[in-house]
Amino acid sequence: MKIGFFRGKYAYLSNFYEAPVEYDGLVYQNSEAAFQAQKCIDRKDREMFTRLNPSEAKKAGRKVQLRKDWEEVKISVMTEIVRAKFFQNSELAELLMATNDAYLEEGNTWGDKIWGTVNGQGANNLGKILMQIRDELSKRDNNSANQE
Repeated sequence: MKIGFFRGKYAYLSNFYEAPVEYDGLVYQNSEAAFQAQKCIDRKDREMFTRLNPSEAKKAGRKVQLRKDWEEVKISVMTEIVRAKFFQNSELAELLMATNDAYLEEGNTWGDKIWGTVNGQGANNLGKILMQIRDELSKRDNNSANQE
């Protein structure tokens, strides 16, 4: 099975889904804001993102002065933030686990071939990260079940 769009019943897979995420000591309203904030060099600049909705955060993220290592760290930063989103919000973790072994692909029409795909073309990094986090959640649940 393949889940090809993060909308409707699968909207919670999107970084635009409103769910609190604590990252690096700050609590953001959504994972998009948490991610965009990490582009900033200065912590004070990151704090501004804690109040932004996903669209505002994406727009603001385009205007910040990028940290020098952004291209090298952006995938690991996204992984940490998506992990935080699902490990901190148990109801979302359950929904992600319920996708079982479905292939997760962020198909989109806005041209994002880094985090998703357009007409099946693209790196689908967000989908790959979500599948990795799903595996981590599964291992965590199996370990805790084995310890009982």
